[in-house]
Amino acid sequence: MFFILACVVHNIATGVFATYLPILLRELGYRLAVVGILLAIAEGAGILGPLLFGRFADRSGNYRRYISLAYFLAAVAALPLAFFIHPVLTTIFIILLSAGFRAALPLIDAMTTINLGDKGNYGKIRVTGSISFVCMVFFLQWIPVMRPNSSGNIAFWICVTSILCLIVAFTMPLKYSRRESHTEVSQSGSDGKDEKKKSIWTPLFIVGLTSIALSRLAMTPAFTFFPLFLVEYMQWDAVGLMFGIAAISEIPLMFFSNRLIRRFGALPIIAFTNIMIVLRLCLYAVFPFKAGVILAQLLHSFCFGLFHPAAVAFVSNCVPPERRSFGMTLYVSLGWGIPTLIGNVLCGLVVDSLGYRPLFGLFTIFAILGAAIYFVYRSKGARE
Repeated sequence: MFFILACVVHNIATGVFATYLPILLRELGYRLAVVGILLAIAEGAGILGPLLFGRFADRSGNYRRYISLAYFLAAVAALPLAFFIHPVLTTIFIILLSAGFRAALPLIDAMTTINLGDKGNYGKIRVTGSISFVCMVFFLQWIPVMRPNSSGNIAFWICVTSILCLIVAFTMPLKYSRRESHTEVSQSGSDGKDEKKKSIWTPLFIVGLTSIALSRLAMTPAFTFFPLFLVEYMQWDAVGLMFGIAAISEIPLMFFSNRLIRRFGALPIIAFTNIMIVLRLCLYAVFPFKAGVILAQLLHSFCFGLFHPAAVAFVSNCVPPERRSFGMTLYVSLGWGIPTLIGNVLCGLVVDSLGYRPLFGLFTIFAILGAAIYFVYRSKGARE
């Protein structure tokens, strides 16, 4: 029950942070290229934060302490971000906000997968997060007061939801949020040869992480620049509605993801979702109308609803429990953060020079590469 609650409140906060952060920065008066750079800085902080917090969590075995600290940083930085408008100050507060918020998720996922074990169904727990995300974005879309149409209001909701997450983190039972530390495991374990055998950097893991990274790079326009595409290009005030439709669509596949992963394997599913990303981006580029955009949002069921549980399962299978938070941090940082950082910079430059439709078309290249690397790896394995 606790893991469900942690997932729910985190995704309530994500409903604000992920959906409205680009609009918040745009409302501060920065041009699109600068917004892209600031979002890239946010992703950079979102890489370093999980790496740092994950390392200390693995060493101490105390997840509750570092999850609480992560949410505290996010709550403290949210309001100043909106009211102290200067490039240097904006950079500082965006770093604190993103480092804190992004550090919490891999720690929660690590704690959840460790307690669930190999036979646990992560997808069913993650469904509750999707439902809470949907509720939050619909709430913000139609709330009559404090609507997220200004930087101050958006920062307010980020702060409130981060405090909610912090309260839940403080109530974590220690029997679930604390485990034997990595140092203790190493001391009680075997010699250096066994440690070498446990190295996670196998060819399979490298191929999988690369495919994941290319997938997330391809999805950058559909995540971070999609709100601006709706508001500026389509002139359609439906950011919350569109994110809500996408989140609803992911629920069925996420619920049954465990069966699909066991049937087909995590890595083949990741390759398949790359193909669906190509289709989704093509819909944005070729049919930039309401019907085309809604159809593209429904493909979120594959591009995230099936992808994310498969990626978590892949990392869990490749990384032993005593290094699980480090493994999830690699997923969030190398598989998600760095690609999104690069993608945000590229998106800002492409939109400024070519516009939104070419942006979506060009980024299909990365998804094609993400699928191709898996098929090349499989064909080499079959020949051997």
